[in-house]
Amino acid sequence: MLLLALDTATPAVTVALHDGTGILAASRQVDARRHGELLLPAVDRVLGEAGRKLDEVSEIVVGVGPGPYTGLRVGLVTAATFGAVLDVPVHGLCTLDGLAYASGLTEPFVVATDARRKEVYWARYADARTRLTEPAVDRPADLADQVAGVPAVGAGALLYDTVFTGVRRDGPEHQSAAALAALAAEKLAAGEELLPPRPLYLRRPDAQVPANYKVVTPK
Repeated sequence: MLLLALDTATPAVTVALHDGTGILAASRQVDARRHGELLLPAVDRVLGEAGRKLDEVSEIVVGVGPGPYTGLRVGLVTAATFGAVLDVPVHGLCTLDGLAYASGLTEPFVVATDARRKEVYWARYADARTRLTEPAVDRPADLADQVAGVPAVGAGALLYDTVFTGVRRDGPEHQSAAALAALAAEKLAAGEELLPPRPLYLRRPDAQVPANYKVVTPK
C-alpha cells in the first residue's frame, strides 16, 4: 500500500503519505485563503521527502468535511483527479474523525471546528476511534448545556472556550493528514468500508443565485 491522504476542509492544507506501516512524510500549512495554491506543491513536497513518485500511489483518502464550500472542494477535486489519472480507489473520511484520531483521547469528548458565521461543525466521540453522533453545524451558544465541561478539541472549541469549557489546549487544533492517513490505513487493513469521496457541507455555499433573480432570454 502507498496511501496518499489530503484534506482542505479546515484552514490547514495538509498532505501525508502512508505505506501501510507508518507515515513516510507529511505536510501542513495553515492558510484559509490559499488552499488551491498550496495543495499541489504540498503533494510534490511530501512525495519528494518520501522518495516516492505519484504513479506509485495505490490508494487515495480525502477529508470530506464538514467544511466551508470553497476550501473543501479543492481537496475533493484534486483527489478525484488523481484517482482518475492513476486509476486507483479514492476514499473519503470525515474530517472531524481525523481530528478525533489525532487527539488520542480514550474518554468521551467532542470535536469542534470553526464553521464561520459564528457557528461550529462538531460531533461527539466515545474515544479517538469511535464517533457517536453525525456531524452537525450549530451556534456555540445552543450547545452550552451539551458540551460544558466535556473534553473538547479543535479550532472551534478553542475559539469558543467560554462554551467548550473543557477544551484541551494540548489537543489538535487543525486537521492533520498524517492522522487521517493512519486512520484510513487502519480501517482498510481491518476491512472496514470508508465513505465515498463526496463533500459533507451541512449547509448551502455562500455564493447563491438571488431569490428574485430574473432570467432574460432573447426572443
